[in-house]
Amino acid sequence: MRALWLVVVTLLTAQPVHAQDAQAIIGRSARVYRSLRNLTADFVQVINNPMIDSAESKGTLVQSGPAKLAMRFTDPPGEAIVIDGEHVWVYTPSTVPGQVIRMSVPNGGPVYGYNLLAWFLDRPSERYKPSYLRTEQRGGHPVDVIQLVPTVPEMPFTKAVIWLDRGDGLPRRLEIQEESGAQRTLDLSHIRLNQALPDDTFRFKVPKGVRIVDQ
Repeated sequence: MRALWLVVVTLLTAQPVHAQDAQAIIGRSARVYRSLRNLTADFVQVINNPMIDSAESKGTLVQSGPAKLAMRFTDPPGEAIVIDGEHVWVYTPSTVPGQVIRMSVPNGGPVYGYNLLAWFLDRPSERYKPSYLRTEQRGGHPVDVIQLVPTVPEMPFTKAVIWLDRGDGLPRRLEIQEESGAQRTLDLSHIRLNQALPDDTFRFKVPKGVRIVDQ
């Protein structure tokens, strides 16, 4: 009877403990993220937009801090999104051939843009209310699934769910509900940390015949 009572007490108290740990879990991931020189991962991105058909893309993501990012796509092939610290380059010839969009990064504020990891792991306690959803297995590893709801105005999304590996604390999946109504899902795999990167990793080389459109 005593053993049964202990089991019942454990089951009754498990969920509140998890709920209280959501802040600690996302806080640990933020500390791991800030400690990295760089992160490389393969990605699969799906964007479901109620106004148009869904779109899936694949490629490799490399990021170094909040100000540098390179997403180079294998599907659609040749496409790229690069943040070099001064400009954001968006090259999508499958939808807008013959041009690349170049935007200056903002002054005096965080340079996140397309860097989803920075949006959620750079000082999350100042921007989100976290809540613990559940535990899952991804790639044979346990992950904690945390929901993040913005607590500050002018965020480009209404909520996000992030899957954090219990081993290294890093994201394996993000689901983002954007202000536009679209839902973006980003799955990360084969994560590599603090690698020696080529000098041109965060440099966009304008293809011959492609014009630059400044925005």
